Amino acid sequence: MSTLHEAFARARREGRAALIGYLPSGFPSQAEGIALATAMVEAGVDIVEVGLPYSDPLMDGPVIQAAVHQALTGGSSLANVLATVEAVAATGAPTLVMSYWNPIERVGVGSFAARLARAGGVGVITPDLPPDEADAWLEATTSAGLDRVFLVAPSSTDARIGAVAGATTGFVYAASTMGVTGARAAVGAGARELVARVRAVTDLPVAVGLGVSTGEQAAQVAGYADGVIVGSAFIQRILDAPDHAAALVAVRALAGELAAGVRAGSPAVTR
Repeated sequence: MSTLHEAFARARREGRAALIGYLPSGFPSQAEGIALATAMVEAGVDIVEVGLPYSDPLMDGPVIQAAVHQALTGGSSLANVLATVEAVAATGAPTLVMSYWNPIERVGVGSFAARLARAGGVGVITPDLPPDEADAWLEATTSAGLDRVFLVAPSSTDARIGAVAGATTGFVYAASTMGVTGARAAVGAGARELVARVRAVTDLPVAVGLGVSTGEQAAQVAGYADGVIVGSAFIQRILDAPDHAAALVAVRALAGELAAGVRAGSPAVTR
C-alpha cells in the first residue's frame, strides 16, 4: 500500500473523507509557498498537491492563473517544484504534483518520474493526459513507484470512466462540474452521481474537486466521496492577505474549517 493509499485508509478508519489541498509551487514565493503548504498540513490537510506552474493553464480559472503567473514571474522552475515537494513531504503528508502534460514531456517522461520519486513525491495528477495516450507515462510511473491520478467529469462516458479507472493507481479525480477551476457558491450537482458511476467500476478512492471553498461544502462532498480537494479557496485567501503572516493565519483557518467539515460529513466511504 502506498503512502497515498494509507492516507485514504486512515481517513476511512476515522469515518471521514480525506482533505486534499492544492498550491502551485513558488506562490507567492518559494519559501512562503513551502511555509503555507506546511501550515495547511499542520491545520488538518491530509494530502498535498503541488502545482507545477505552466504558462498556458487552459483548464485553470482566474484565481489559479493569477497564482501561477506570480510563481512564473518569480522564476519558478522544475527544480523549485521538486524542492517544494521534498519540503512538504517531510511533514509526513503524501505529496503529489499536478502538472499539464507538456512540461512533463519536455523534461522527459522517465526523467520527470524518477526525479519526482527521488524528491519524495508519491504521485502525479495529469489533468490533460488521456489514458489511451499514456503508455509511456504508465511505464515511467510504474518504474519510479509513483501513483497515477487521472480525471473524470460529469460528461465522461462510461467507457471513459472505465479507461480512467483502469489506468489510475492513486485516486480517481472527479471534477464536480464542467469548466475551469475555481471556488463556487455550490458544488456541481452532478458530482454525487459521478462518484457513484466511478465506484461502479473501481474500488479506488474517489476525490471530488472544483468548487469546494467552505467547511459546509466540504461536509456535503464528504457525505459521498473519499476525498475533498480544495485549491482556489486557499489561493484566494493568500491573494487577499496583506502579508505573509496574515496569509499563514488565513490558510490555517481555512484548513481547520475544511478539516472540521470533512469530519462532519459522515461520509459513505465504507467498502
